[in-house]
Amino acid sequence: MTQAIQKTLRDSAGMRWTALLLLALAMFCAYIFMDILSPIKDLMQETRGWDSTAFGTMQGSEVFLNVFVFFLIFAGIILDKMGVRFTAVLSAAVMVVGACVKWYAVSESFMGTGLETWFNNHLNYIPVFDELGVSPFYAGMPASAKFAACGFMIFGCGCEMAGITVSRGIVKWFKGREMALAMGSEMALARLGVATCMIFSPFFARLGGEVSVSRSVAFGVVLMCIALIMTIVYFFMDQKLDAQTGEAEEKDDPFKISDLGKILTDAGFWIVALLCVLYYSAIFPFQKYAVNMLQCNLTLTAPDANSFWAQPDVTIVQYIIMLIVAAAGFASNFQKKANLKYGLLALSILALITYCYMGFMRQSAESIFAVFPLLAVLITPILGSYLDHHGKAATMLVLGSILLIACHLTFAFVLPMFKGNAVGGIIIAYTTILVLGASFSLVPASLWPSVPKLVDAKVIGSAYALIFWIQNIGLWLFPLLIGKVLDQTNPGVTDPTQFDYTAPLVMLASLGVAALILGFVLKVVDKKKGIGLELPNITE
Repeated sequence: MTQAIQKTLRDSAGMRWTALLLLALAMFCAYIFMDILSPIKDLMQETRGWDSTAFGTMQGSEVFLNVFVFFLIFAGIILDKMGVRFTAVLSAAVMVVGACVKWYAVSESFMGTGLETWFNNHLNYIPVFDELGVSPFYAGMPASAKFAACGFMIFGCGCEMAGITVSRGIVKWFKGREMALAMGSEMALARLGVATCMIFSPFFARLGGEVSVSRSVAFGVVLMCIALIMTIVYFFMDQKLDAQTGEAEEKDDPFKISDLGKILTDAGFWIVALLCVLYYSAIFPFQKYAVNMLQCNLTLTAPDANSFWAQPDVTIVQYIIMLIVAAAGFASNFQKKANLKYGLLALSILALITYCYMGFMRQSAESIFAVFPLLAVLITPILGSYLDHHGKAATMLVLGSILLIACHLTFAFVLPMFKGNAVGGIIIAYTTILVLGASFSLVPASLWPSVPKLVDAKVIGSAYALIFWIQNIGLWLFPLLIGKVLDQTNPGVTDPTQFDYTAPLVMLASLGVAALILGFVLKVVDKKKGIGLELPNITE
């Protein structure tokens, strides 16, 4: 009789992990497009005339509508009213539209058109926003940057909508099962999108020996179309699941204005929200400038055009090795047999050394920075397991902030000392980037599980919505600030590989100092109120 009981798609490990893969790969593609221009900032200045201010203003525009038009709140309402599968497809479609606009803005086809003329003559003054100093455009901003910013705003709306939708979808398919592992896996795969972008964006921009920045963005557009297809497939899988269970779609609790008073008067909420905006503002905006920062501080000599290291095929080989690092390292955490566990770990470390050697031989800043998420992928399950069984979340936040400060100060003051030392500079760069990646795992793994302990369970949904909104303020502001500080501290510098990044990096380190202070405040509040941040998530 028990064999006759019909099982749903959710009961099949293969089907629920397929659903996760569809959602995770969609976010993987979104992460690639998010930073598609970051590794070719120098080419944007050379070919489109974008100085650092224009580049930073365009990059910050991604979250402009989420912050100032409150689209992030509307996205939550759409998810609540329409459900996971509709919102997943809608978010992917919105991202495709934004990606297409951004591609056309940087393409050769846009140059010399009436649309370019219109953008040159308009959007130089935006009432209210200009007075407040938060306009996404400014007088003298290149037309291509203005139009690209419009596309990036649209993309950003879809991307934030996708972020909250994917989390909700994982809860739906994995509730009562391997939810923590599923969320960790999704995060790990999405972060590999950053490395993929750093490797392939310059590859496509320089493909065939002729520089074309639009090819890189076109690569991202293709990936976003693939992401849309994957969300459509997920739509039908999710629909079939509901037909099997006979249940209506699970939907989030709506954002309620009445919840604001409860949240905004909670000291714990403000500590977590400020920690979030400080930490993420020191990481994500930095990613958009990191490759150019390395170009300015490392002594890189392009390999001979006829050598193996100068061939396009090397990019593919290096990417495969990167995938081996990530897959073997991640899988090693879930092996019960010691021989298999340490064998996979050894394979991951060996592949990482090989990857770093290839990056050194290629003399490529973008492939050097692509190592950023690899250590994070390796240690994310370790950190999650430690927090579940041993706790110490507040201590982890403090440690993560210390690592963040150390890394940015190393980039600011130590790395420039090795300019001229080809080997020493790259070793310092690799080490610092890997540690920064570890810090990137440490803080989020501690931060997000702490929210339910700090905020009343009745207002968790509203609290998360507000935290994301506050986080987006930093993600809008700091790319713009870095660009402006870079231009102000490098007057007359026209070579994009000769900027002095000391001031922007010190600014980012100061965010880490503020986060460190808040981390200690959080430990005091935890001890005084007995919140339980230092206690394990799993109680025996």
